[in-house]
This record gives sequence, C-alpha cells and structure tokens, in this order.
Amino acid sequence: MFRLLRWQSLVPWFFLLPALMIFAAFAFWPVLAGAWFSLTDYRLLHTPQFVGLDNYRALLNNPLFLTGLRNSFLFLLVVPFTQIAALSLAVLVNQPLRGIHWFRTVFYLPVVTTVSVVGILWGFMFHEQGTLNYVLLQLKLIQAPLGWLSDDQLALAAVMFVCFWRGLGWYMVMYLAALQAVPSDLYEAAELDGAGRWARFRYITVPALYPVIAMCTVMSVLAALKAYQEVDVLTQGGPMNSTFTALYYAYDQGLKHLRIPRGLAASFIVSLICLAIALSGLWLLRPGSKR
Repeated sequence: MFRLLRWQSLVPWFFLLPALMIFAAFAFWPVLAGAWFSLTDYRLLHTPQFVGLDNYRALLNNPLFLTGLRNSFLFLLVVPFTQIAALSLAVLVNQPLRGIHWFRTVFYLPVVTTVSVVGILWGFMFHEQGTLNYVLLQLKLIQAPLGWLSDDQLALAAVMFVCFWRGLGWYMVMYLAALQAVPSDLYEAAELDGAGRWARFRYITVPALYPVIAMCTVMSVLAALKAYQEVDVLTQGGPMNSTFTALYYAYDQGLKHLRIPRGLAASFIVSLICLAIALSGLWLLRPGSKR
C-alpha cells in the first residue's frame, strides 16, 4: 500500500521531468556558469583564473556603470505614470460603449509591436525634422526643433517615454481583466446608497484591485530596471552615455567589447536588485497582508 502511494506521488514528477531538464539546461546551468565566470578573468582564448570579487569592485568604481545604475533607477519614474494611466484606461475601456473593442485593440497594439519597428517609428517621430517637432512648432510651443535623441538633456526622457508607451497596453489589459471580475452588485448597492463615481472607485474598485495593482507595480519596476531594448534601438547608450542603463552596460561590456566577466558581474548586480524587489512584491501579495 505504501509503495503504491509512493509511486503515485512520483507520477507528476515524471511528467514534469522533460520541462525541468530543459529549464536546467537553458536557465539554471547558464546562471550558475555565469556566476562562476563573473568571479574570474575569463577570456575566450584563455583558461579562466579565479579573481574573486575583483570584477564587482571594479564596477562599483566605474563611472560609466554608476551612470547606468543611476539611469536605471531614474527609469523608475515611469512606474507611477504607467500604472495610473493604465488603470485609468482600463476603467475607460471597461465601459459598455459601441466600438470599445477597437479602442482596446489600439491601446494594446504597441505591446505586440516588435522593438525594431518601435525604434523606426519613434526614430522618425523624435527626429529634428520629425513629426513631434513639426507639431510643437505649429502650436508655437517651441521656437526651434529639439534634438530629442541627440541632446543629452532630453534623450533619457525620450527613451523613458517610449518605455511608458510600450508598457501601457499590457498593464491596461491586466487591470481590465481584474475590473471585469469585480461583482457588479457592489457598484449597484453603492450607487443606491448615494455613492458617486469617485467614491465607488475609491472604496470598491481600488481595494478589489489591490493584489493586481501590487503585482503590476512590481512587474513595472522590474521592467524599468531591466530597460535595454529601447535604449539599444534608439540611442545605443548615447549621446555622451546619457542613456546608458545598468543592463545596457552589461551588454556593451559582455558582447560588444568581449569583457565577459565584467558584463556578467553587471548583470548579476541588476539581477540581485530585481530579486530583492520581487521578494518585496511577494511579501506585499502574501495572504492576509495589510492593505
């Protein structure tokens, strides 16, 4: 009897075994190998020598990496705007209006657009002779074209806006799904009690959506810290390294300049920061957490 129960408890693991093997080969093992190589002076044609934490010490004294780390944290400024705008859009497209499905599609379209297309699109928009400057000049808001991607004072804000634009639709869909799960009886009862739209939103919608808001906020923070694709297609870290992020620095060092241990060390620092934030998010989402 005990042998049968023990065998039955092992059956699910046999079904999971192929996926676990793939995960171990393409995720777990590369992480362990990368952690080891970040502690060495590994070069492609030489046997790696263990150097301890030298690569990490060098990063903490490297002005370019510190600039990238600062810019990665500046990307966090996008998070509150993204979440507020996404929740507002979700409330808007949740209304039973004619053609609302088309609006949902339009808002979600940037999410499924490839980053290369996004780079071409916003490259034209941000060009000094592009659409954005033309509109601003016609509205008399500026006196001369602005170099959105060529001015080191504006480039980071321009890239941050593209990240905001790309992520908005994804979080909107998350909030929309959560909104549609809120019982309509609660709104009807509150309306009968004389609660206005703002009161219903504050005392019914927000508390009901708290777990989703917390989860989307954590996901948005992680996405902001890992900003790389938009930087690569729009500015390649320029001008004057003003749009370097910590993860783009890891790519630049590891793949462009083949300083693989330095790039791995940078990526692990970003990973540790993201892990700490993810664990904080799990703590916020734990059952029975105070809201």
